[in-house]
Amino acid sequence: MEQITTLRTPLKLNGFINGRTVAVIRDNPDDILHFGKEVSLKIYDRREIAAGQSRYQIAQQPKYKSKSKILNDRRGDLMLLINGMPVIHIELKRNGVSVSQAYNQIEKYSDEGIFTGLFSLIQIFVAMEPAETVYFANPGMDGKFNKDFYFHWADFNNEPINDWKTIASSLLSIPMAHRLIGFYTVADDTDGVLKVMRSYQYYAANAISDRVSKTNWDGRDRLGGYVWHTTGSGKTMTSFKSAQLIANSKDADKVIFLMDRIELGTQSLKEYRGFADENESVQATEDTIVLISKLKSDDPANTLIVTSIQKMSNIKDEEDGLNAHDIKIMNSKRIVIIVDEAHRTTFGDMLQNIKDSFPSAVFFGFSGTPIQDENQKNMNTTSTIFGNELHRYSIADGIRDKNVLGFDPYKVLTYRDRDIRQAVALERAKASTVEEALADPDKSEVFYKYMNSSQVKMAGYIGNDGKYVYGIEDYLPKSQYQREEHRSTVIRDIADNWMTLSHNSKFHAIFATSSIPEAIRYYRIIKQAIPTLKVTCLFDPSIDNKGGVAFKEDGLVEIIGDYNVRYKQEFSLKRYDQLKKDIAARLAHKKPYQFIERTPEMQLDLLIVVNQMLTGFDSKWINTLYMDKMLEYENIIQAFSRTNRLFGPEKPFGTIRYYRYPHTMEQNIEKAVKTYSGDKPIGLFVERLEYNLNKLNAIFDDISELFARSGIPNFEKLPDDRSERGKFASLFKSFNDYLEASKIQGFKWNQSTYPFSHGSGKPKTRVDMKLDENTYLVLAMRYKELFGGGGGGGGDDVPFEIVGYLTEIDTGRIDSDYMNSRFEKFQRILTQDNVDEVEIRKTLDDLHKSFATLTQEEQKYANIFLHDVESGNAKMESGKTFREYVTEYQFRAKNDQIRRVSRFLGVDERKLRNLMAANVTEASINEFGRFDDLKASVDKAKAKDYFEKLENTNIPIFKINIKVHNLLQEFVLKDGFDIEEREIKNE
Repeated sequence: MEQITTLRTPLKLNGFINGRTVAVIRDNPDDILHFGKEVSLKIYDRREIAAGQSRYQIAQQPKYKSKSKILNDRRGDLMLLINGMPVIHIELKRNGVSVSQAYNQIEKYSDEGIFTGLFSLIQIFVAMEPAETVYFANPGMDGKFNKDFYFHWADFNNEPINDWKTIASSLLSIPMAHRLIGFYTVADDTDGVLKVMRSYQYYAANAISDRVSKTNWDGRDRLGGYVWHTTGSGKTMTSFKSAQLIANSKDADKVIFLMDRIELGTQSLKEYRGFADENESVQATEDTIVLISKLKSDDPANTLIVTSIQKMSNIKDEEDGLNAHDIKIMNSKRIVIIVDEAHRTTFGDMLQNIKDSFPSAVFFGFSGTPIQDENQKNMNTTSTIFGNELHRYSIADGIRDKNVLGFDPYKVLTYRDRDIRQAVALERAKASTVEEALADPDKSEVFYKYMNSSQVKMAGYIGNDGKYVYGIEDYLPKSQYQREEHRSTVIRDIADNWMTLSHNSKFHAIFATSSIPEAIRYYRIIKQAIPTLKVTCLFDPSIDNKGGVAFKEDGLVEIIGDYNVRYKQEFSLKRYDQLKKDIAARLAHKKPYQFIERTPEMQLDLLIVVNQMLTGFDSKWINTLYMDKMLEYENIIQAFSRTNRLFGPEKPFGTIRYYRYPHTMEQNIEKAVKTYSGDKPIGLFVERLEYNLNKLNAIFDDISELFARSGIPNFEKLPDDRSERGKFASLFKSFNDYLEASKIQGFKWNQSTYPFSHGSGKPKTRVDMKLDENTYLVLAMRYKELFGGGGGGGGDDVPFEIVGYLTEIDTGRIDSDYMNSRFEKFQRILTQDNVDEVEIRKTLDDLHKSFATLTQEEQKYANIFLHDVESGNAKMESGKTFREYVTEYQFRAKNDQIRRVSRFLGVDERKLRNLMAANVTEASINEFGRFDDLKASVDKAKAKDYFEKLENTNIPIFKINIKVHNLLQEFVLKDGFDIEEREIKNE
């Protein structure tokens, strides 16, 4: 237990559990023979699955001691133990209660400190209800729970498994649960957290490990296979686990992780070393000589090696036989080579050189966009280079599972289709003007053929006979998109959309151009046209003798110079690699720019590129890609994927706007989607504004019907029925998902009607919004009351999910003018003679309707105030608004509540007020011991007298302490209540 207490965190205890044995010193002085001697106890062997000395137990309703005598002890639902060690905690909920309640309970238990001591050995938490299960790694007492890493288990084909019986037999069965703890958790020292693999990562790593274990090393079948896992799905962890499984099983002597770029190799080396166990070493290779020495080495520490494809390809048998001996030694070993980004550089000479030098090595490839028959390179596909597909997790799977975002692509026309079509028709008819074309019958026939969209499409396509049919854009010269008219339209589109798409420059964007000269020209134009935009440019800096040298060199000098001035740097052409790393770190908010969002002037808004950064670069802060460039197949998916990393509700999708050959590009995108969505294109592209606005109206109708069904006009309070509240929570969350998407696509609260056109010959449509911002904020206020318990809501067992960020919506902007005008009218009527009772009632009803904009507590004091107004007891002041009266009444009531608590419990009133003013939460209430200090100020005699009179019974002092703790905590967290009206339960 001393060792467990010392190690403390699940991260470090993962190594303890998987260390197989633990050393214990005998400390019983009566045992003269063994006293003081060290013995080694076997505690766990990851390889002894349902065999050897492994023992499995299930504990029902395990008891956990709380960290404080004041707090209650807790009782869990199920605990899975291996060799007496609690490693998996399962929290269960009944049918109809959201699984979120199970994981919220786990989070609460963790915050209360019950997963300490022996229970700090818990590696995996599982939250279950009969129809849904999520599992996640234990972040420990000091860690944070992150719902992005709460996973659903799935089958080999990535179909989610939620039925509890199937989960029990697959994920929580004895062999799988043992493997999960032993092989498929990762103690990541880089991030300082324990991680658990997703189901698709497990299937891929397992498939590679199995393939190696079945390899006939005497044969020549060296195509291991490839893994198709989409970008952003955690390929580095998967490849590491594959390598680790192979190394641990001793099925290979060397496992080499091959990168195609030095900077990616450095990043992967860092991640590999973070993932490795304490007794594992991941080797770097400074140069080819070091690589050769480590490949020849018999030292087990040199089993896992990270290197670049360039260094590896340098190992070849020279004509003079210089390296023959070394290569013979290396080839005597069983070598596995895992190639990352296998779509990128494996179709040239370097990989073939490696295969020639290492004919016995087994090759595996990882790619988010493997090369298929449709886009084969050098008559090869990823399959012909690496072998069969071992596992697939396509971009469509990733979007469905919310591991990556979908895309919102826009075809932006910089020229009108009609103008482009007419220019091509005249050129094909060999005419200078329309009049000239129509005057000649032959020219007229050609002209009308190209003007007819049913005869010649805007984009070319493959006909039914398999031959390519030219489209209008096929006849456009490249120079068409090098004109100032085109560039200025592109820049205007970026400028017009920047504020909305970037959330006022919170997010960053990439602008992909077709060539280095184009990139430089765009850089200069943007500097002039949008001077407030912080922009830079990145491309291959090498200077050759092919012409245009001076233009490129001048451009580089200008770009690097501007960057140095803006960000106070000293980069030069010689240090261009460091410049690239600085730009990448700035865009990704990585060291040394982790908190750069706090200093917006140091951020980079827009990065202009040609080819660089369109693959292999990840940043959740990039949400938009502008493209004045033609791409196809894997390059489209790779470029689009720069925008699809998860961020939060403000980034519901990645936005793409493309300008060059737009109709052809649209077809290219469709082909790429078909090829790389794994035959599941649904959900890859998000819905457009018209659809989203109609969904907003439809959901608002559902919410209106729900409140009307409960007899609540104007959304003035929450329904009493818990199931109705649960439905409202679900509907409002869904409403906000569509609202966030709509805002980015152009929705504004001050616009109530949206017209839409759908192309020539198709009818126009219109969407009229059914609610305004005021109504939305009223609904947001009701939603907050679900969370805070306002209006009789809340409670620990609320059977629906509350989303934290939605409770932070600023409802202070609700327009109170209407409510004030109704109040003034009510005042006037009361002072008039012979007023009709019906008129008074109607005015009062109108005033009550406006109460929906108040919280439940405010509504309570508004009614008290109105009663005082009607009875003549209210003191009226000229120029004072209705809300000011309500606030005044509320403040007076709050003062009375605090004074009563202070009087009944003898608690220090100043300390109580200070703590309530600090807006504390349950987690922060006792920061700096301030809540303990408040409780210490309680007069125990007064408190005992208060509770005994309230409950009409004698109560021991230890129970009085508990009651004081509970009452004061609730009073502070709920910002006060009338304590005489409360019924305090017996403990």
